[in-house]
Amino acid sequence: MPSKKQQRRRQKLKRHEYEEVYVDDEGNELAPEVAEELVAAGPSKNGKPARSQPTRRGGRTVEPPSWRRTGKRGLLFFPLMLITVFLIAGDQVTTLGKIVQTIALMAFFLPFSYFMDTMVWRAAQRRIDRADEAKKR
Repeated sequence: MPSKKQQRRRQKLKRHEYEEVYVDDEGNELAPEVAEELVAAGPSKNGKPARSQPTRRGGRTVEPPSWRRTGKRGLLFFPLMLITVFLIAGDQVTTLGKIVQTIALMAFFLPFSYFMDTMVWRAAQRRIDRADEAKKR
């Protein structure tokens, strides 16, 4: 038997209304009635079928991984890592040694960053594929 807290959560979920947002080709929001009329009208003026599917608000598009973007991120993080190495190493290491340490850190950071981009990209693709399969059903 569910606890009182679980019962309240279920009741709260049932109380909320979820809203579908319809967007036309230009990105303008449409009222549900107008969107249904567009779907019933068939193809639009450019010959393509009218798209008025509900979209997620605030969804961020995930781009495929690239070494160029990873390199730009490395250029952003190199000075930050260099400053960190300067602060941590103190006077025990020469300036050249600190720069070499930072380059060694970047040698680990760049491939790891590319690997993380790849993992995020694959997860987003799986999520999109699952959503497409659910729409087909």
